Amino acid sequence: MFSNGFIIRKVYNLYEPEYPKAIKNYDVAIVLGGFSGLNKRNNDIQFNRTSDRLFQTISLYRKGKIRKILIAGGNADLTDNQVKEADLVKVFLHQICIPDSDVFFENQSRNTIENAKFSRAIIDKYNPSAKVIVVTSAWHIPRAKLIFDRTLANKPDYLPTNYNGEVSKISFDDFVPEAGAMSSWDTLFKEWIGLAVDKIRS
Repeated sequence: MFSNGFIIRKVYNLYEPEYPKAIKNYDVAIVLGGFSGLNKRNNDIQFNRTSDRLFQTISLYRKGKIRKILIAGGNADLTDNQVKEADLVKVFLHQICIPDSDVFFENQSRNTIENAKFSRAIIDKYNPSAKVIVVTSAWHIPRAKLIFDRTLANKPDYLPTNYNGEVSKISFDDFVPEAGAMSSWDTLFKEWIGLAVDKIRS
């Protein structure tokens, strides 16, 4: 069962929220970190499979849907915390000509709770009544919503990205074992545990 991609994608479908029918205009989009790191071979930024968080946000910014981008990401590595994700992203956004004046960088957080805490401090200083949207992976939305709803002064909206579920029809390939299915289960189990712990804390 755990190697069956069809089953895990259907489970994700039940857990991941639907994509919003329309995107409103927002003052700030908070992009949760974990989508990039340092490529030590070339000393440059390296994106992972959750980088859709950043690129969807950039797309909305280019369309005029959001005024400011807030990159929330420090370093969760306890053995090497010198490289801050937000600092890497800052260089990248500068390279693609997004003005520094339109981006906030929060580089101290190590987890979602700290993402929310430090992001609030920045938003409260910028505009306490700002309309905010939080951008993260679809499977991370339920836990992010629990945390940000109780942390920010005003409840934000949420934009799910890089869905692990699917809406396609059943095919023969769905019944062929997939090595990646195990990794998807691992991600989901960790998220469920984190959600349960955060609910207890609240």
